[in-house]
Amino acid sequence: MIKLFVPGRLCLFGEHTDWAGHYRTMNADIVPGAAIVTGIEQGIYAEVEKSSIFEVQSSAPSISGQWHDFACRMDEQELKRIARSGDFFCYCAGVASYMLEWYKVGGVRIRITDMTLPIKSGLSSSAAICVLVTRAFNLLYNLNLNTMGEMNIAYVGELRTASRCGRLDQACAFGVKPNLMTFDGDEVEVQALKVKKQLYWVFADLCGEKDTIKILSDLNKAYPFASNEQERLEHEALGIRNQEFIERAVKYMAEGDRESLGRLMTETEEVFDRQVAPMCPSELTSPKLKAVLADEHIKSLTYGGKGVGSHGDGSVQFLARNIEAQQLLVDYLNNKGMPAYKLTIKPVHTVRKAIIPVAGFGTRLYPATRAMKKDFFPIPCPDGMVRPVILILLEELMQSGIEEICLVLGSEEERQTYADFFERPLSNEHLRKLNDESKEYENRILDIGKHLHYVYQKEKRGFGHAVYQAAEFAHGEPVLLMLGDTLYRSTSNKPCALQLIEAFERYNCLTLGLYPVPVANVSHFGIMSGVWEDKSCTTLQVTALNEKPTSSYAEEFLGVKNASGEKEYCSVFGQYILTAEVFDQLEADIRKADAENDHTREVELTAALDAVRAQSGMVGIRLNGERYDMGNPKALVETVTQFSRPQ
Repeated sequence: MIKLFVPGRLCLFGEHTDWAGHYRTMNADIVPGAAIVTGIEQGIYAEVEKSSIFEVQSSAPSISGQWHDFACRMDEQELKRIARSGDFFCYCAGVASYMLEWYKVGGVRIRITDMTLPIKSGLSSSAAICVLVTRAFNLLYNLNLNTMGEMNIAYVGELRTASRCGRLDQACAFGVKPNLMTFDGDEVEVQALKVKKQLYWVFADLCGEKDTIKILSDLNKAYPFASNEQERLEHEALGIRNQEFIERAVKYMAEGDRESLGRLMTETEEVFDRQVAPMCPSELTSPKLKAVLADEHIKSLTYGGKGVGSHGDGSVQFLARNIEAQQLLVDYLNNKGMPAYKLTIKPVHTVRKAIIPVAGFGTRLYPATRAMKKDFFPIPCPDGMVRPVILILLEELMQSGIEEICLVLGSEEERQTYADFFERPLSNEHLRKLNDESKEYENRILDIGKHLHYVYQKEKRGFGHAVYQAAEFAHGEPVLLMLGDTLYRSTSNKPCALQLIEAFERYNCLTLGLYPVPVANVSHFGIMSGVWEDKSCTTLQVTALNEKPTSSYAEEFLGVKNASGEKEYCSVFGQYILTAEVFDQLEADIRKADAENDHTREVELTAALDAVRAQSGMVGIRLNGERYDMGNPKALVETVTQFSRPQ
């Protein structure tokens, strides 16, 4: 049994440009389409499992009057017939027929447990159910489809019904975050957007009537070639004008300019009314939409507003002035008989904190670790300096914009070692013996000391337990975790840690660096498996995380084909960006062990990461860099040899 959630989607800017951009396959003068689309907090919740037939059931009270359970054989013709029936579950059958035709899958049982997404309101409830069915088949039958693959199949499956959806509807596959989608003929690209400040959106069901099929039919008459002035104006609105609007919207969101973003919503609506709506006056006169947008009380609470989806009297959206205005607007619209919903688009936090656990004794490097902690072992560097391991790690973090660093120590007595190195200035006698460059470097070391915090792992209960000691330091923020016995060297102009941070800002979920290793070495590392999200094979949508698997298990289950078609085994690079959910999971694991009075059980980080992956997703990023392990004598010798060489 697998639990799934797929959100609805809200098109913030660029409605209709997905299908308009598709016509570039026939007319190269058409400008590519572009839209800003986000998943919303409302969606479809379901439990899915394999079955001998195709079944869709619902226990969701919100759709009890619009739904009845159905089941049918996994027969292509029968599924296609149901797809053409016009009922809501026809979308499910459309996807299932495609899956059976192209992937020869077995059956699936889907039970919709809750549906908080309003139907037929411009929020793509049909696309959400199509994505849900696609994802169910993908996960249950290990089809290894990436998110774009799921989105494409959901689109084709919906087209097997009477729907004439556009390509942006299935953006709900990418989750609750804003994305820029571009549409150039048959090519679709998706790029996550940066948001600097919280944006307080409100959207509402106008409870009016609109004929989406007629709207799309009338607007499509202007394509692929405009034959009169009104059709030329539609091309301009959905083409060059839309490109300008999208560029401004991306800029305003990145700058946190809410006021300009709200005014842009109103401006785009005016252009739509002037240049597009006359093509379908019977549906796009939109009296309810116009009345709500003109409401003076609503204007006092918002920066701007516009229509949703195909427009018409379906739904409306607004950018509220603040969180209080957002709630007031929701209450006002609800009282007017228009069910309203909140959507708060949150900024992706730039990672500013890091954790390095250094609590281990270093048993494999005994007896040297009797005299010196292994993170103080000296490493010759290409610039001629000899630095301790910990200093190399801390310098990489500072170069990557990290502001606060927490060292997890084994005891409070160990703190003095770090205080002596990073906080106590050299004596004048020692300082006089240094050259000017070294004196300047001494100031840098002391400055790093100002950014350090310390916590203690007083019980040795595993690596996850050590990381959890920094939960209070993390305080709900995403944090970068680096191993204390591994060095990293970038092969680009950005430190490895900064590369990982920038990837996190794009994907906004649990993010791990990945590093290919030979299958013979997999038993030494955590190994990730999954599906590449991009053609260059740099971003892995992780579907499994195994701690130190056997080579035979890895060969059978964990290999991932690279761009050359060869199997790779993706180990954890040794750098992670942990979300708040990881600390919640570690806390639950610790409490479970305590409740069972098992204080010897090790709390493993890998188990917590995999649990969060199953609930919230995880991406692995191929970093431009090398890692150097120094946890055992052989690795230490190799690290000292390799790390000292210039690049």
